[in-house]
Amino acid sequence: MHLPARQFICLHGPVSRACSLFKDAKLSGETATEIDGTGVGRSRPRHPTSKSRLALLPFDECCEAYKVHGYHQRDEIAAIIGSQSDPVPMMKSSLDHIPQRKQRELALALEILHEEFEDALNEGTADFKKRGRILKIILFGSYARGTFVDEPHTMKGYRSDFDLLVIVNNRKLTDHATYWYKAADRIIRESFIETPTQFIVHSLREVNKLLKEGHYFFSDIRKEGIVLYELDDEPLAEPKLLTAEERLSVAREHFEHRYAEAEATLKGSHFYRDASKTPSDVMAGWAAFLLHQTLEQAYSSVLLTLTNYGPASHNVKFLRSLAEEQDLRLVEAFPRDHHRQRAWFNTINEAYVKARYSKHFEISEEALVWLGERTAHLLELVKVVCDEHIQKLERDVSRGETDSC
Repeated sequence: MHLPARQFICLHGPVSRACSLFKDAKLSGETATEIDGTGVGRSRPRHPTSKSRLALLPFDECCEAYKVHGYHQRDEIAAIIGSQSDPVPMMKSSLDHIPQRKQRELALALEILHEEFEDALNEGTADFKKRGRILKIILFGSYARGTFVDEPHTMKGYRSDFDLLVIVNNRKLTDHATYWYKAADRIIRESFIETPTQFIVHSLREVNKLLKEGHYFFSDIRKEGIVLYELDDEPLAEPKLLTAEERLSVAREHFEHRYAEAEATLKGSHFYRDASKTPSDVMAGWAAFLLHQTLEQAYSSVLLTLTNYGPASHNVKFLRSLAEEQDLRLVEAFPRDHHRQRAWFNTINEAYVKARYSKHFEISEEALVWLGERTAHLLELVKVVCDEHIQKLERDVSRGETDSC
């Protein structure tokens, strides 16, 4: 659906149940276009609202104009983003610390998630698909905390990602290949969304279970995350607080296992690289695949050691973004300032499948050498980051602390 700028878009019905403000639209005096699921827009005056409201508005803030059209049921529009009171205790909803341009990028990303999810649901007739719903979308990470970096034109070329947690009402709806890959691809290709955007999908039952088990990745989201959209006002479960001893035990176990895996696969990659004769031979393919596995294990080591969470993903670009959010020192392992280096990293990201199953996959010795050197440096950084975290937990144990980190 192509929508012009400077319009307030009110989407209702099954498509998204949200109000989205796109691009350069201001917040008073424009024309609103109502999209009713058929794709047909009908313009009407929009009642002015506070200029502090950006991107998405809850029904209660949309004034009398919406009531005229029968949108008086609270669950018709339950998107929450901007400067307003939070209906979910202990979760934030203000984006005042984020530039307006970034807020509009987020609004468009949410619209794409809703549209592509609805399209995926329409492809089947199963009962769980008919009842499929996005319950919440929560911004977490550096943009939620206000510690984001946006320096794409510097030597390191680093910019923080938008990290989104999408919560659905059925675990079957979390399958990326079935329900979410089109949304991910469309967000990447959308030129207006300049900020890299990553999202993870879990069912409400999964999230609440992990909170009750003390998974502090989700505890941090509940504490620091910003609610961008919700279908109802049901709060997330109260998180369990692990003792210092429990946190230390979990962190040590994750680090020892994952880091050893990373070291082993890097040695294997070097073996196959040295045995390779051409960029397209089997040995080069295995060297690339094992480099991919090293990166996956290295970034997972950071995530699991520091947060007790690792998404079920083989996308090392995604894992890298999540890990770098935990400690920006990891950024220096893979510079972004040269196109060739970015392309080599993308090749390794694709190697999980293509290096094993595509006869057209190839990678040069130069690329393998550079990637191997940078991966070895990454492991050094990972060890420093994880060792520091474990040492902090050891100090917590010695002080007898029991609060969650």
